[in-house]
Amino acid sequence: MNSSRLCRNAGKTALTYLLISLFCALFGAIYELFSHGVYSFYMIYAFAFPLAGGTAPFLIMASVKVKRYPARISRHLYHSGIATFTAGSLVNGVMEIYGTTNALSVCYPIAGTALILGGITTETVLRLLRKRTIR
Repeated sequence: MNSSRLCRNAGKTALTYLLISLFCALFGAIYELFSHGVYSFYMIYAFAFPLAGGTAPFLIMASVKVKRYPARISRHLYHSGIATFTAGSLVNGVMEIYGTTNALSVCYPIAGTALILGGITTETVLRLLRKRTIR
């Protein structure tokens, strides 16, 4: 895959994450508009996960013009981790606004962290294996 195509893919991914961030911000604003004055920081800042974890890294990859785009499995694990953090934040926000708690809400940050670390680890191992087979 040539460099311009890699930059285009990274740019498209960054734009997708930016649109998801805007959707989360809009969703949180509308949800809290109808929540009768009750608000949740989980709901307010749910947009930050796709913005900081998705838009920023892929925008940097597009601007730096990386030579190798991450492998599909690595990207999927990483994207799943960001989605888990975002969904967990929205679910916790809804629960907090509703005035209840859930014991399973602890699972979201743990699963999100495991998925992101899995994606990073997988990409690191694949790059090391590629270097080893090239030599």
